[in-house]
Amino acid sequence: MRRASASRLLCALLLLLAALWRGAPAQEEVTTAPSLAHQETSASVASPASLRQESFEIVWRTIKEKHFDPTFGGVDWDAVREQYAPRVAKASTDQEFYGLLQRMLGELHQSHFNIIPPEALINSADKEAHDGSIGCDLRVINRQVVITRVGPNTAAARAGLRPGFVLREIDSTPVDEIFERVSRSRGLILNADFYITRAALARLKGLPATEVRLQYLDEKDQPHEVTLRREQPAGEMSPRFGNFPPQRAEFEMKRLADGTGYIRFNVFVMPLMEKIRAAIRALKDAPGLIIDLRGNPGGIGGMAWGTAGMLTGQEFSLGTMRMRTGHVNFVAFPQRNAYGGPVVILIDGLSASTTEIFAAGMQEAGRAIIVGERSAGAALPSFIQKLPTGALFQYAIADFRTPKGTLIEGRGVVPDVEIKLRRAALLEGRDIQLDAALEQIKRESQKPGAGSQSGFKR
Repeated sequence: MRRASASRLLCALLLLLAALWRGAPAQEEVTTAPSLAHQETSASVASPASLRQESFEIVWRTIKEKHFDPTFGGVDWDAVREQYAPRVAKASTDQEFYGLLQRMLGELHQSHFNIIPPEALINSADKEAHDGSIGCDLRVINRQVVITRVGPNTAAARAGLRPGFVLREIDSTPVDEIFERVSRSRGLILNADFYITRAALARLKGLPATEVRLQYLDEKDQPHEVTLRREQPAGEMSPRFGNFPPQRAEFEMKRLADGTGYIRFNVFVMPLMEKIRAAIRALKDAPGLIIDLRGNPGGIGGMAWGTAGMLTGQEFSLGTMRMRTGHVNFVAFPQRNAYGGPVVILIDGLSASTTEIFAAGMQEAGRAIIVGERSAGAALPSFIQKLPTGALFQYAIADFRTPKGTLIEGRGVVPDVEIKLRRAALLEGRDIQLDAALEQIKRESQKPGAGSQSGFKR
């Protein structure tokens, strides 16, 4: 496969969170890529049952013929067909059918194999209309859903919510119920905290101007209840890219108190590429650069090596994508005005896919220090195609290994400096992961040759 083809692969990780609330298996992380083909059958000339049967055959055979591992990780794929074909034939609704297909794909125990129902497909205008937010982020800390970030001048900030507060109930759903639903779910591919966090975040979103009621514990563990009105969040909507849905793209660039550059973006989408380049160039004189990818689920794969090229004076590999036949090396090529100082990348358990490819490659090349928590471990490049029923079928077409041969899938990127969030520190207004990143920048900038990419020799 040529590099141009590889750069079109999308490695985004976007949860189909509705499954957690409909009782379907809670393993639905959705990564999308350009459609290989649209094998559609007109609903006006075919019955729903025949469309479901045709879709089943396409899904099963695509895995049989195109899965990157001809042994399917030890799964007897023919036996899987025998197990699910009779159940599919008896499915009376599309919803039941999609649940069966997802369970069948779950037999592979790998990320990036998903069924996306037609009702989950939204255009840019619809997504923007339903993208209301209260302006806070969450993580699971010691089996509690804790607020970790509150945006300035947001509904959450005006209501007095602060990092370190614990959510106990979202509308009529107790947070303990979210924990219970995830614990009962079969075939989880990623860490349970991943699904719990994304499910809780999904409950906070909705139509702008609608309300969400929260019950929470303050810094003294005193209970409170507040009703907040959702607002249109900051950031711009990215355009649809093939079957990759539009995303709310957030970008932040600033200099910290000691002059260290700080860049944060929430997803790898093309409208942000020029902003990333411009920010790195604007920070060329910074004593160090922190790239905050905590919570970033991935995105367009080619942006990983494009971004890496802005941070290197020499060519290096981010890793290799291996298909059933052949492989593609993800190479970062030096770009004009590349930043040469120390680089730290912040990741956590919600960092996935393209984020993991970028972080792992930079880490193994010695070009960046990774700080934070182990990433999600979901880094399989994938394609997507439309099924006769109208659903989208996403499937991995390769595995991905780092230059040293490490498989990220199921393992994640292990930080050089592991720092777990602590509620007490959040309540004090401290981001201990960012503090640790700054400490690493300080150490690296004091080494001989700092500023000339001596990080390659660490």
